[in-house]
Amino acid sequence: MSNHDDHLIVYYDGACPRCVADRQRYERLAGRAGEAVQWVDITGRDDELKQRGIDPDRALRELHVQDGEGQIHRELDAYILLMRKTRLLRPVAWLIGLPGIRGLLSRSYHAWVDRRLRKSGRG
Repeated sequence: MSNHDDHLIVYYDGACPRCVADRQRYERLAGRAGEAVQWVDITGRDDELKQRGIDPDRALRELHVQDGEGQIHRELDAYILLMRKTRLLRPVAWLIGLPGIRGLLSRSYHAWVDRRLRKSGRG
């Protein structure tokens, strides 16, 4: 079992089939390390998100992860934090953190999310 400092809370879009599939893939890869990750579907939780200092629209457009100290990490920082918990994903976390790659992935990620939300009528 992990200690409280290792615990992460991941705020994800449970109304997004790809987001749900990504969560399931992560849980398979993480194994026991995944026990320290709590997943919270943001759908219909605008007030709760606001109470935690998270803008609901931003939460829909960017992954948010809360670390064990209560700090909120967004977008690629959130992915990097989450991936670092899993041995198999640590090299990917390192790679996406590189300056040139990080900027390209950020722009691609936002474009993909904007398309996804428009297609689903939520953006």
